[in-house]
Amino acid sequence: MQRIKKAVFPAAGLGTRFLPATKAQPKEMLPIVDKPVIQYLVEEAVESGIEEIIIITGQGKRSIEDHFDRSFELEHTLKERGKTEILKDLKKLENLAKLTYVRQNKPLGDGHAILCAKHVVGNEPFAVLFGDDIVDSKIPATKQLINIFNEKKASVMALQEVPKEKVASYGVIDPENCKKNLFKIKSLIEKPQPKEAPSNLAVVGKYICTPEIFSALEKVKCGKDGEIRLIDGFELLKERQALYGYVFEGKRYDTGDKLGFIKATIDFAMQRKDLEPDLREYLKTIIKS
Repeated sequence: MQRIKKAVFPAAGLGTRFLPATKAQPKEMLPIVDKPVIQYLVEEAVESGIEEIIIITGQGKRSIEDHFDRSFELEHTLKERGKTEILKDLKKLENLAKLTYVRQNKPLGDGHAILCAKHVVGNEPFAVLFGDDIVDSKIPATKQLINIFNEKKASVMALQEVPKEKVASYGVIDPENCKKNLFKIKSLIEKPQPKEAPSNLAVVGKYICTPEIFSALEKVKCGKDGEIRLIDGFELLKERQALYGYVFEGKRYDTGDKLGFIKATIDFAMQRKDLEPDLREYLKTIIKS
């Protein structure tokens, strides 16, 4: 197997859960403190050894491209005003990785978004990171999955244990236990009712895929909503390849959920030396009241 150098970021969704904030800006550009969500994910990928980021965009997503592009006027202004530290941060941002943008013309599902990247990825394994899942961990979550891929030479997806009553919000696996935190997957069930769920191991939006996922997705039948689902592609793929799930180490934030977004903002702000003391005092006043 080749070393994993590419990552696909599906970012063409409408972000309806955050309307009206996402009416005129992508949900991936909503800031956690002072960095947009998608930057946290790109940094995670780069820290995991990824060299090329392929972002699947749609209508109204131009600001994602602008964010990672160079801004000569802004750099000139910052230089004139002596804002050297901010300028350094912007320079790092521009040189994080090679970025390629592919347009998904119609919202035909997350599986279709992955297919849009086929001609860029080619015949090599790759990572997939969805824009709602930020994980705070010592070892980047994507790197943890890559380590499992290097061991098993098969597709692997991130898992999280969730309360049984919340499984209906996730894709859930029917597992075979292999070793601590690592499961071979017998089947995948999309949003089962708690009584029907084979486990409480929920799929989180981070994957390492073998290139055969493309041929599997091309064979997937569209659902009633006319969309192609990645989970259905994995269901086909596991008929000829092993498929694994790994319960990653770290704290996950669902930034596609309003409460999860607020929690992420507070926790990441508390890690900042320039914000933590005053924020801590403010939070104390809220708790007291």
